[in-house]
Amino acid sequence: MTHATFRAIEPSAVPLYSQVRERLRERIADGTYTPQARLPSESEIGTLLGVSRITVRQALGDLQKEGVIVKVPGKGTFVAETRPSQELARLEGFGEAMSRKGHRIVNRVVKHALVEASPLVAARLRVAPDAPVTEIHRVRWLDREPVSFEITYLPPAIGERLRGENLAERDIFLILEADYGIALGHADIQIGAINADAALASALRVDPGAALLRIERLTWTADGVPLDFEYLYVRGEAFQYALRLPRHP
Repeated sequence: MTHATFRAIEPSAVPLYSQVRERLRERIADGTYTPQARLPSESEIGTLLGVSRITVRQALGDLQKEGVIVKVPGKGTFVAETRPSQELARLEGFGEAMSRKGHRIVNRVVKHALVEASPLVAARLRVAPDAPVTEIHRVRWLDREPVSFEITYLPPAIGERLRGENLAERDIFLILEADYGIALGHADIQIGAINADAALASALRVDPGAALLRIERLTWTADGVPLDFEYLYVRGEAFQYALRLPRHP
């Protein structure tokens, strides 16, 4: 780090630690510090920005919680690896999106059963309450690391047919369109957050109580028929979603 890299913090109503945090974030975003690069020490940052080590430590703590940096005991603070991301503005399967970016995807199917539709699932798929639906549970592995647990509900005519497909390596979306000739139209998505229970923690190899993204996705055919309803539980520190929002769509 040089004096040309950072300018000193100036008086502002914004808390000092927030200003330091954003200065560091800017230097990471503009490539001054690339993934896996070691950041200067707390005292060095404090000297260049004219703030205390306590202020720097608080700023670094925020960035660490966000997954932007990682602290390695005895070695220092490093910029975290760039997390793989998927664009939400485009309807495509997880494997389809990640393979296009050069990642290796493996799906572990842990359940494929015919069950009675819960009231919510029945409403989403527009079937009668307690009507049979196919339920598929999959753990999605990205570059040999589990990143999401997905629960999919489909009408039996489609879901039971999928039993004979290679779901370990292929996306359901691709099978529906390429093999079954079903054109997909759009998806409705809701995003929230939950804490991992014991089952999710075990499947995703995180600590119980760890924060996960929780996504509900209802995919419709091009003809306007609800076809695929899913719950996706995603490790936020290992994966992220991206979306561009125009000011005037």
